[in-house]
Amino acid sequence: MSKTVLITGAAKRIGKEIAYTFFNNGWNVIIHFNKSEKEAKNLTEELNKLRPNSTSSIQANFNSLDDVIMLAEKSLEVFGQINGLINNASTFYATPMGKISDDDWNALIGSNLKAPLFLIQALHKELKENKGFIVNITDINDQQTIPDHSIYLAAKSGLHTLTKVLAKELAPEIRVNGVAPGAILEPPNTKLDENKKNKILKSIPLGRMGTESDIAKAVLFLADSLYITGEILNIDGGKSL
Repeated sequence: MSKTVLITGAAKRIGKEIAYTFFNNGWNVIIHFNKSEKEAKNLTEELNKLRPNSTSSIQANFNSLDDVIMLAEKSLEVFGQINGLINNASTFYATPMGKISDDDWNALIGSNLKAPLFLIQALHKELKENKGFIVNITDINDQQTIPDHSIYLAAKSGLHTLTKVLAKELAPEIRVNGVAPGAILEPPNTKLDENKKNKILKSIPLGRMGTESDIAKAVLFLADSLYITGEILNIDGGKSL
């Protein structure tokens, strides 16, 4: 029987590549999405055509705790088991001081920290029984100070710490690790000019931007590595050195 992984925010970008990677390695895949219904349905249909009854998609809004719990419950029903959880879903935008709202707090903390915690709590008994794994997608900047992004960085920093704490708390049955992407993709609806892009490239020892595949391979590596827990892999071409 194939193992099952739940990937949040898996309809597009990095999450989609993670879904492809696990699918191609024999896993059943549950694709979580919020607003990207068309993309999620298309990906689900594509993968099921390649391997019938291997993929399902579930909608959930991570600003709602009820939706988070519902996602866990529905995921358990799809294939009868969960062997891995990848907390990839993320909201990212600037929140300059003086313009921060309660909605900003709820959106950025909700998707980046609150939802991962409560999803882990809802699934931890199942993951313990199956000696499963959790991978949290953090950010290489989560220990840095970037102006105008206080809530986002606080949330990702919290997820970083959560990864370390839960690696001890949930051991030995569940392995908990993180992947911290560096310069992988431009933010949605944003185009970097050549000067900014060249400045970023000069700061990366390996001399190139990363790809979604670089992140997905790192996540699969942690899923397969039975003697690694509590680690955050910086996938950044050496930028954080």
